[in-house]
Amino acid sequence: MAADNHRKPSRTGGRGAAALAFMAAAVLAGCQTAPSPAPGPASPGGAAGKLGHVFVINLENKSYDKVWGPDSPAPYLAKTLREQGVLLTEYYAIGHSSLPNYIAQLSGQGPNPATTSDCHTYEAFTVTGTSTPGQVQGSGCVYPDSVPTLAGQLSQAGKSWKGYMEDMGTPCRHPEIGAKDPNQNASAETQYATRHNPFVYFTSITSSPECQENVVDFSNLAADLTSLDTTPNLSYISPNLCNDGHDDPCRDGSKGGLPRADAWLKKHVPDILASAAFQKDGVLVITFDEAKGKESAASSLPGGAGGGRVGALVLSPEVKAGTTSQRAYNHYSLLGSIEDIFGLPHLGYAAAPGLNRFSSDVYTNRS
Repeated sequence: MAADNHRKPSRTGGRGAAALAFMAAAVLAGCQTAPSPAPGPASPGGAAGKLGHVFVINLENKSYDKVWGPDSPAPYLAKTLREQGVLLTEYYAIGHSSLPNYIAQLSGQGPNPATTSDCHTYEAFTVTGTSTPGQVQGSGCVYPDSVPTLAGQLSQAGKSWKGYMEDMGTPCRHPEIGAKDPNQNASAETQYATRHNPFVYFTSITSSPECQENVVDFSNLAADLTSLDTTPNLSYISPNLCNDGHDDPCRDGSKGGLPRADAWLKKHVPDILASAAFQKDGVLVITFDEAKGKESAASSLPGGAGGGRVGALVLSPEVKAGTTSQRAYNHYSLLGSIEDIFGLPHLGYAAAPGLNRFSSDVYTNRS
């Protein structure tokens, strides 16, 4: 089984109530599974029993060829780290605009008109119906309590999680419902982007004390990594608009883009890889929210691949260094793969029949 939680969730109740909530989330998710198409099985096999700490870093708006090609301007990511992990060459974003891709990783919900527009107004989601797999129909930005999330699943299962948002400052920072989002673009005061913080688009999170405790500024990560007991089971990391490669030039006029993101990774990733949690049972996934421009997509992927091919790099003691997987994945695959690690039901499109999740093609170093 995955590693035990080191801090109890702040929102608690009786075991019976937690179990009922967990079952309700599973029902809404339509948590069915099905064999994935060739090549390889969808089941993670023994990986779920060996991994217990997951780190996810999302960078911004770069296509596969730009990042991973022979002339990549990101040598630390594309060469140094690439030689230590497995490169997923057919990993796709689910749509263009940032927010739908982040929401996909946290809840399995598909895009809607508001999220596809990156929610310049922080409006409540209006539900008009439901559909499979585990989708709420309608439009809006902030999903109601009835929509489950990976964060909620982890809390209910006694696992810990944190979102580390660079430049956010105040924990759980987000606009008021119905207000314009002041953090769509970098400013002289902050380079935090609300749309790169999926946790604040779910009422079940923002209405809980867990949001203040667990959705925190990136500056908290260094201290949390110093101990196995303080490292969450899930660490979800969003650099700011300069360091994630989104802006070029950056707000202060300095060079941005992929070289800036690469420099940020070179500064911070070694701390993750050296941490007791990663060394014990960790896995780090580095990917991009979407590709810049249009690329041919693996159209057969459940949930789509309309955001283009971005690739993903997976590093772990359970991964054989310098390997490659050509199985087709998308951001829903990442959600389902994290849920597999912790033995959780699959939410939304992560439960879609035929969706590939990380298996022996990724976890190649297992005995």
